[in-house]
Amino acid sequence: MRKSLGWALSLSVLIGTVGTAGVATAADSDTGSRAVADSQSTDIKDRILAIPGMSLIEEKPYAGYRFFVLEYVQPVDHRRPWAGTFKQRLSVLHKDTERPTVFRTSGYGLSTTPGRAEPTRIVDGNQVSMEYRFFTPSRPQPADWSKLDIWQAASDQHRIFTALKKIYGKNWISTGGSKGGMTATYYERFYPRDMDGVVAYVAPNDVVNKEDSAYDRFFENVGTKECRDRLNSLQREALIRRAPLQKKYKEWAETEGATFNTVGSLDKAYEAVVLDFVWGFWQYHGLDDCDSIPDAKTASDDAVYETVDTYSGWSAYTDQGLEYYTPYYYQAATELGSPTIQQPHLDGLSRYGYQPASSFVPREIPMRFKPWVMRDIDDWVRKNANRMMFVNGQNDPWSAEPFRLGKGTRDSYVFTAPGANHGANVAGLTDAERERATARILAWAGVPAPAVEAAQPLARFDARLDKVVDEDQTREHGLRP
Repeated sequence: MRKSLGWALSLSVLIGTVGTAGVATAADSDTGSRAVADSQSTDIKDRILAIPGMSLIEEKPYAGYRFFVLEYVQPVDHRRPWAGTFKQRLSVLHKDTERPTVFRTSGYGLSTTPGRAEPTRIVDGNQVSMEYRFFTPSRPQPADWSKLDIWQAASDQHRIFTALKKIYGKNWISTGGSKGGMTATYYERFYPRDMDGVVAYVAPNDVVNKEDSAYDRFFENVGTKECRDRLNSLQREALIRRAPLQKKYKEWAETEGATFNTVGSLDKAYEAVVLDFVWGFWQYHGLDDCDSIPDAKTASDDAVYETVDTYSGWSAYTDQGLEYYTPYYYQAATELGSPTIQQPHLDGLSRYGYQPASSFVPREIPMRFKPWVMRDIDDWVRKNANRMMFVNGQNDPWSAEPFRLGKGTRDSYVFTAPGANHGANVAGLTDAERERATARILAWAGVPAPAVEAAQPLARFDARLDKVVDEDQTREHGLRP
């Protein structure tokens, strides 16, 4: 039994429950006869579609599974479920209702291609994946951006879990990487009785938005001095050669039809991409790639331009590159916070410094930062975490501000994969920690004791399902978790 959070959380759970009932009743009137018929079926698709408000987008075959892409009617505001709805996409990778289920989200959009998160392979279970609210097409119309917050998103997950738990009755584990790991953590904070365990990968924890010295210390020590100097010199050179490289950038933008209305100017976008260069390198690469960075003193303009593009991406801060990620930048500007790092090697060359997340949100969307939100999450995790696992990467910038456990936590762990970047996972831990982490995931999933003791994934590796870089830790450019 999970630790109670007291009256306030009980009220939040009650509100979520009322929201579920309200929307389900409305949807029930639309699906009535079909739901009654399908509820009698033994076919898993019929059983899922018998859930009021659930509809099928497509089914894709995959050996050993059935894979459904679905839509589910959700309230725009879980506190006022009668005040409008939207359709949220999700997918179900079905194996067997007698197997555990992993609830996965990237914190962004939804892939419609079958794929397993690492815990799904470990427990050999089903997987439910959810598209985060306000990422298209799971966006209310018209969009009331004030309804995009971590409690509303956690309540989306709670309603999906409540609906599917009636079919998938065995243990559930939530997971996600990067912003998905943050999402799994927030879900646990608001609905701690839903899941039997949480596995959060490379989830940053920006408790105090204006205090980012941990990132500065990271960049002062990551890798080797030779590699750091090589990266810093190339980044500096990109600002020294601002005029000729911006000419290339402008020509590219005109050819591609790229515009810069949100960020304000091509110059601001140019510098934002350059300032992301070192961060982007360490987020998805490592020491083995340092030799591919050209020497700043002898590199041609083309070499400098193309190298920055490889690790930062010139499209990242165009209107077209930012549009899809507006929900993330909105959340970073209102609740999540975003890193600001000092780069002394760029003194005298940087005109804007690290621009705040609000710079990347269209001006017509109102924003107000709420500093208490992340403090609440951090405090709750330190005091109440139960069956939670955080897996970080030693060389991942986003792991510089990790979640930490306090005296009030139970059966919870923080692991760091040596030498790993933003793709850190359980498989990359030291042997002893990998066995321990695997055993705990299996135990939380409720599998038989012999399997827990063996501490090995229950499903064989499948190259098409089990990608080396999980979708959660996306390789899209831009300073995003």
